[in-house]
Amino acid sequence: MSAAATLSMSNCVEEGANQPGPSAQPSAVVQSTRPSVAALCKSLVAGGVAGGLSRTAVAPLERLKILMQVQGNEKIYRGVWQGLVHMAKTEGVAGMMKGNWTNCVRIIPNSAVKFLTYEQLSREMSDHYRATTGSGELTPGLRLVAGACAGIIAMSATYPLDMVRGRLTVQEGRNKQYRGIMHATRMIVKQEGALALYSGWLPSVIGVVPYVGLNFAVYETLKAALMKQYGLRDERELSIAARLGCGAVAGSMGQTVAYPFDVARRRLQMSGWQGAKDLHSQGGDVVVYRGMMDCFVRTVREEGVQALFKGLWPNYLKVVPSIAIAFVTYEQMKEWMGVEFRIAE
Repeated sequence: MSAAATLSMSNCVEEGANQPGPSAQPSAVVQSTRPSVAALCKSLVAGGVAGGLSRTAVAPLERLKILMQVQGNEKIYRGVWQGLVHMAKTEGVAGMMKGNWTNCVRIIPNSAVKFLTYEQLSREMSDHYRATTGSGELTPGLRLVAGACAGIIAMSATYPLDMVRGRLTVQEGRNKQYRGIMHATRMIVKQEGALALYSGWLPSVIGVVPYVGLNFAVYETLKAALMKQYGLRDERELSIAARLGCGAVAGSMGQTVAYPFDVARRRLQMSGWQGAKDLHSQGGDVVVYRGMMDCFVRTVREEGVQALFKGLWPNYLKVVPSIAIAFVTYEQMKEWMGVEFRIAE
């Protein structure tokens, strides 16, 4: 056999050895879906814009909800229309937007972290199941877990801002004590201690699990069902109206389940604060709660079970458009910036 023939056979053997055999196919199926740093930054920007826009659109209803949550038996705010009119008459249009700047300072990083965390957790779970089962599709239960974890992380990272925002939103008239975010933070730490910035954290953690978890799980599941129903292959084929509808349903379901914990959180944030005494009781005494369970027990004993759902109706009017706007704005922002379209690939 000639040297050229020998060399040719040797090259063929080497090429054959380099070709992936049947046993190497699984590793080729599972490909990394981790995004680039630029994509992560764009996702953070999209999440922040979505959060700020969605909350600003419903700021008057957000303030009315908080005022109804913390008031006692002497009801100043008795309904949505009456409450909005009362705010407009006593404090003007600016009063209806009170606390929105602080809310945006909180919600922009909160929303950015929440959306990004959900995406990354969903991506990791999808990669894992694709590697082990061959299918990376997430079940509603897995989406719920990813959403709950994302909510806890985002809420914990920005909770002091939520505490300060609650105080700034409730103060009115002669009870106005804080001039802004930094002043309120300094005064709370000075008068009540640094731990006061985390008052109501526990019911917030408990409440955020069903709230954010259901938001993501229901939204993604409804979109998947619509795509299957109409034989669509790409989410961009879903109309904005359809996605807004999915977000509205998701927001209303999550809020209904988690609302009593939201009421407890707000009351614990106002606990012991002089600025909220006129909202709490006829005698004007300051209400102080010893913890989450004490807040639940005293609220039900003194005001009835229905007190755990104070402000729910204006909150529905707020949450339904707010969640819908947040989801759709996030997806549209990512599409405009050239990042992958789906929240969970």
